[in-house]
Amino acid sequence: MADSPQRGRQRRRHRSQSDWEGLGRDVGDRLREELEGWAGRKLGGTREASPEEKALREARAAVARRMGFFAHAIPYAIVCTFLLFVAGFRPALITAMSWGVGLAIHGFFALIAPDLRRRWTEEEVRRRVPDAVAHKRLEMEDRHARNLEHLSASIAHEIRNPITAAKSLLQQMGEDPHSVENVEYASVALQELERVERSISHLLRYARDEELRPERLVVSEVVQSALETLHERIARAGAALRVDVAEAGALIGDPEKLRRVVLNLVGNALEALDGQRTPPPRVDVEAGENLAGTEVWLRVRDNGAGIPDERLAEIWTPFRTSKANGTGLGLAIVRKIVEAHGGAVEVESAPGRGTSFLVTLPRKALAEAGR
Repeated sequence: MADSPQRGRQRRRHRSQSDWEGLGRDVGDRLREELEGWAGRKLGGTREASPEEKALREARAAVARRMGFFAHAIPYAIVCTFLLFVAGFRPALITAMSWGVGLAIHGFFALIAPDLRRRWTEEEVRRRVPDAVAHKRLEMEDRHARNLEHLSASIAHEIRNPITAAKSLLQQMGEDPHSVENVEYASVALQELERVERSISHLLRYARDEELRPERLVVSEVVQSALETLHERIARAGAALRVDVAEAGALIGDPEKLRRVVLNLVGNALEALDGQRTPPPRVDVEAGENLAGTEVWLRVRDNGAGIPDERLAEIWTPFRTSKANGTGLGLAIVRKIVEAHGGAVEVESAPGRGTSFLVTLPRKALAEAGR
């Protein structure tokens, strides 16, 4: 009989561990099943539905997703409130943080993911309509399905690892609630959960359809503004910066969005130089115009290690990165902004020879589109 309390604690701890393991194991599987099921339904149909049928099906699906999310959120609020009054602040906080991650994921796929899927589809359609429609449509659907599969795998990977780490730390805190190390464990667990929040934040930034605010801007001023923001980072990297943008002149565009393009490209160049044993690290930022004066170009070049050929074709793919703390969205956002301005972005790189990004923008595309 003396061992009964100890066996009870062990059973409760085993149940807690199994709950955490179930959460960490099922998150990725649930996301993958939802996305793959959607792709299978889209690719498997043979009859084109009428607009009324599509609208009805989408409305039913949207309502079902919202109801499912609310069915998840209400028990979450009830349980957290109950624990707060019955078990105290710490158990309620731990439960709220751990369960809240799952609720946030559920909310994303119930409320955000449908718009993201629709936006990707519309972008692909606009890009491929001028060509052979039937062939290009099949190609677009196949590519979109692959993007969805990669998206589900990437999100599952980005979220499962921090959840597993936080789970382990919280289990240690539960084994010895009075340990002096619990403060440190809680701090690390919060950092892991912040990592999940950061990944979702970057994803939402990429998915958000931000309206362009075109105005007349001077390219050199946009570039200088971005470089001033990166001044301390450039100094820490010890990189020599060569800037030659005076000949670019002006164009019609969104200055804040184009400033973000410069920030991302120069930031990538600095990261390419970080930790590399290159000749004196250098970043060149150049801008000019074509002979006809109808386009402006911007080139950002570094003398880092370069990008291997097998990775060069993947750098534009969302959520794919080789950086330890990267999100894989920086270059995807760059291309999205540039193409929204009617421009194009290209890359040249070779191992040991550095990397060069070339952005080409029409001077008046946005002004003509707004007429």
